[in-house]
Amino acid sequence: MKAMKNWLLTGLMFFVVSAVFSQGKINGTITDGKSSLPGANVAIKGIKMGSSTDLNGKFSLESTVSTGELIISFVGFDEKIVKFSVSQGGTTNLGTIVLNENSNELSEIIVRSSVIDIAKDRKTPVAVSTIKASEIQEKLGSQEFPEILVNTPSVYVTKQGGGFGDSRINIRGFDQRNIAVMINGMPVNDMENSGVYWSNWAGLSDVTSAMQVQRGLGSSKLAISSVGGTINIVTRTSDLKEGGAVATTFGNANYLKTQASYSTGKMANGLSASFLLSQTRGDGYADGTEFQGYNYFIALGYEFNKKHDIQFTFTGAPQWHNQRSFANPLSEYIKYGNPTANEPNIKYNSNWGYLNGQEFSWTRNFYSKPVASFNYDFKISEKTKLSSVFYGSWGRGGGTGNIGKNPFSYKTKDGLVPFDDFYAYNTGTYSFANGSSVTNLGTPLAPSTAAGHVGEYVTNRSAGFTRRASINSHDWYGAVINLNQKLTNELTLDFGVDARTYTGYHFRNINNRLGADVYYDNTNINNKPDGRYLYETYAASPSANPFTDIKDQEKIEYNNNGLVRWYGAFTQLEYSTEKVSAFFQGAVSQQGFKREDTFVYLESDPLYSTDYENILGGNVKGGVNYNIDENHNVFVNSGYYSKQPFFNAVYPNNKSTVNENLINEKVLGLEAGYGFRSSVFNASLNVYYTSWKDRYQRSTDASIDNFGGYFDFSGITQIHSGIELEMSAKPLPKLSLNGMVSLGDWNYEGDVTSNRFDANNQQIGTGSTLYLDNVKVGDAAQFTASLGAKYEVVERVTVDANYRVADKLYASIDPARFSAQDNKGSLELPSYGLMDAGFSYKMLVGRNKSNSVIFRLNVNNVLDEVYISESSTNIFADDNVSSTNPALGTYASNNRTYNGVATANQVYFGFGRTWNFSLRYNF
Repeated sequence: MKAMKNWLLTGLMFFVVSAVFSQGKINGTITDGKSSLPGANVAIKGIKMGSSTDLNGKFSLESTVSTGELIISFVGFDEKIVKFSVSQGGTTNLGTIVLNENSNELSEIIVRSSVIDIAKDRKTPVAVSTIKASEIQEKLGSQEFPEILVNTPSVYVTKQGGGFGDSRINIRGFDQRNIAVMINGMPVNDMENSGVYWSNWAGLSDVTSAMQVQRGLGSSKLAISSVGGTINIVTRTSDLKEGGAVATTFGNANYLKTQASYSTGKMANGLSASFLLSQTRGDGYADGTEFQGYNYFIALGYEFNKKHDIQFTFTGAPQWHNQRSFANPLSEYIKYGNPTANEPNIKYNSNWGYLNGQEFSWTRNFYSKPVASFNYDFKISEKTKLSSVFYGSWGRGGGTGNIGKNPFSYKTKDGLVPFDDFYAYNTGTYSFANGSSVTNLGTPLAPSTAAGHVGEYVTNRSAGFTRRASINSHDWYGAVINLNQKLTNELTLDFGVDARTYTGYHFRNINNRLGADVYYDNTNINNKPDGRYLYETYAASPSANPFTDIKDQEKIEYNNNGLVRWYGAFTQLEYSTEKVSAFFQGAVSQQGFKREDTFVYLESDPLYSTDYENILGGNVKGGVNYNIDENHNVFVNSGYYSKQPFFNAVYPNNKSTVNENLINEKVLGLEAGYGFRSSVFNASLNVYYTSWKDRYQRSTDASIDNFGGYFDFSGITQIHSGIELEMSAKPLPKLSLNGMVSLGDWNYEGDVTSNRFDANNQQIGTGSTLYLDNVKVGDAAQFTASLGAKYEVVERVTVDANYRVADKLYASIDPARFSAQDNKGSLELPSYGLMDAGFSYKMLVGRNKSNSVIFRLNVNNVLDEVYISESSTNIFADDNVSSTNPALGTYASNNRTYNGVATANQVYFGFGRTWNFSLRYNF
């Protein structure tokens, strides 16, 4: 009887406990709208109970309460709260719960178009980092667009001379000529030299919904120059939700940006539209780098029905900016800084001065490059989809420089260019007693005595001072068409075509004669021996009409056109299950190169206009990803490129004769990676190896006596290998952490040959051998690391900070230092560390609190670190100051060093502390 009572009491207690602590069960599935999210965190608000989703995104959770709220979170997605109720002992299925990415525009455009090759986490077997629109808007501020990537593994970004839009980027040690940049599936690298000039794309930060960096050969189906990596930029579309924004940003150096945008959203009739307009101006951080730029964006869309959708975009960013295009010796920065304390003036710029009281510079860049694209997506059936993009780009502009008498030995006491003296010299009125130049200019320029020009002041390529412009304009049209066929539930086949045609226009004209009456030019062989007297000048500002005709402008020094035709075909087979995904890609392209030159060759010469030189190239690549479980995945990929050389390798020495040793560049890439994903911590570890052979490259000549000159290299081989770790964590609901470490080992293999040219494309001397075997590849830090944190102090008030370091940074190759086999290799520059910080406040406004006002303060280089970001020379502290008189000692023994670096080196300093504050109203 007693035993029965005990059983009854135990059973009663069990039912009581069950009633109190186990009301029921909750389950469901977490997705991002397309696929499951394994490892998402699911917790009951106010109770220390939680779970995480499995490999299929499913969760099951015991609840001790009958009603409440689930808090669902996943790194990279907005937190979501879902209410629930569960009966005693019952089960509630919440179905599919969709989390929104921090940038909710990315998924829409990826689903819409198969032309855009965006890598998917735990699926696409490549090393990838994604930057969302919210982070770009928040942290970029007054920085250059590529600088948002500074905390990405194996990415090195510098501002070069510091002019507006003059930043450059390296990935895994490869410069941006060998990094493919894609905008909505369109390739935008220059078709002659593969360059990317960020000043032409200064407005991209305003219209980008997401930017993804695929390091290595990447997942693009096209036969493009993704040796170092691929930057995929996805812009906003016309069918954003209805609303708009007005914003302003101001900062140091009189930086001011204003912006307004509005989107209609998709209307009932299927039409949609989005518009944006902005203006940016400022004095520039470096002295004499004033700038002004605009950005416009128009997107129109129409969804006929569920099968047909079109999108039209037209965007451009006309701008002009004065530049600091010459890396001065360290000694010059110190001379015009604080010589006594050996402190440099890091803002010093030797290219500018004052003309009639206004800022004036030898080097001014001006350009307008509007791009129009038409996207058409046709859902033929549930298994077949056709995506196309047709595009056009019209570039107009160039950059200015000096021609005539060498001006760089004449400076004011402050180190500026004495433009008023040059003006007086050109008009025959110069007086040393009344001038500002610290060096006597000599006898004033006399009037020309040539027939018909008596009494006129004449300048030419060796007399007087003239600002000329080097024009690099183009007309570019292309299309990418992709057919996507779902063969089975696991297999998908893509195939398509990539076609482009391009004409580049290259010549010089006169921008400013600095008081002279006329310019005399005799460089056109078709006008010799009499030459031409030219009276026209052309503005160094972007034209309001981007389609303006430039063919009839008066030209000097050179006039040639580069024509490129590109025909490509590609295919991809993709296999995908929850556990395994794999792809195999193949692409082939034929590039045809043609050169027209009206200055070097007579009209009767066949080289006046060449035939097309057609070169075949292509690539194969593939990879496999395996999801071990909901937390762990591994991948491998490899690829081989046979890459056509650049235009200047096909026609070297700026002549129309085809290179006798013309061969394709050969790129072999191998990569492996491991990923870990959980509700609070994500990590990616990658290792890579890239071999790049038979390269041809052009680089700037650092010599002071050849300003504007350059070197052409051929036969380059480079080996790049390394390891990368990227991490993010959310240990607390209000705290987010991120970090990365990358270590590279990048070296030249074998020796190369080089030719030297002046600013007028004339070869100087004969070719020479450069002994580069085992020399470190320069121009980018081979070790980088960063650690950052973001904390929500109170609701909608956040602070964030990030610290990054750069080490194993070597100078770029200076050919003058590698002509002997016993050279010292690349100069290693001092390492440095930089801290950036920010503060944000989001205030909800409006009747339903549906609008917001966002305040943001960014401070970059908080600690005001003074550091050298790059060097174009390789002079060591233990080198002799004189090659002809060793008795004078070394740079170190003569105290001619700065932070261990010989002061004869020509360098750029990074920016000191800068700040910007933005105010944005979203409605």
